[in-house]
Amino acid sequence: MSYIKPVEVRPHEKFEGIYWVKFEDGSEKLATKNLTPGKRVYGEQLVQWEGEEYRIWNPYRSKLAAAILKGLKEVPIKKGSRVLYLGAASGTTASHVSDIVGPEGVVYCVEFSPRVFRELIEKCCDQGRTNMIPILADARFPQLYRAIVKEVDVIYIDIAQPFQAKVLADNADVFLREGGWGLQAIKAMSIDVTKEPSETYKKEMDHLKERGFDIVDVVHLEPYDVAHAFVVCRKK
Repeated sequence: MSYIKPVEVRPHEKFEGIYWVKFEDGSEKLATKNLTPGKRVYGEQLVQWEGEEYRIWNPYRSKLAAAILKGLKEVPIKKGSRVLYLGAASGTTASHVSDIVGPEGVVYCVEFSPRVFRELIEKCCDQGRTNMIPILADARFPQLYRAIVKEVDVIYIDIAQPFQAKVLADNADVFLREGGWGLQAIKAMSIDVTKEPSETYKKEMDHLKERGFDIVDVVHLEPYDVAHAFVVCRKK
């Protein structure tokens, strides 16, 4: 196993379970502590520091990492958190969430595509990430997985279809605890290609407000993702 040699690894100044890795050229990258040492999920770099192993978190592959680098004020995912991840795909971001919540937490990973779902199982669950629970289902119909998912602290949604805020709110009605959090990656072009992204962002956030959420923070993800915004909201 080859490792990239850092000059320093230190905790993020604001967010639990997230780290800064500094390299000899002065550059710094986000990372999470690897829950399954020696194993990669998506070809990411591995770093060893003082007996611990860290996974470099690529913001071009993860909207949450991009949002953090763009100055996100709140990341409510912590050690022991219960997270419902809608649109987990092959597990890139979900695996970093898995690192953060640790063995005491759980990440319910809902994915609609059978092909991508197979990759999710191969890349994450078969690697010993026992805190990730893969669910093959359509996130628009939360009642289909009601028997599997327990009450959660955070709902994370990253789906490429219209009515993203509605899907988040519908799942929140079923699974989100009182005062729980929502994290939404708004893909403007997946919602309405005829409108300006700013109009789409406003419409999605207005729906969240109508459904009982307070908008806590919003950041735009350029240059990591074009026409994307990342929203943090909290259920009243």
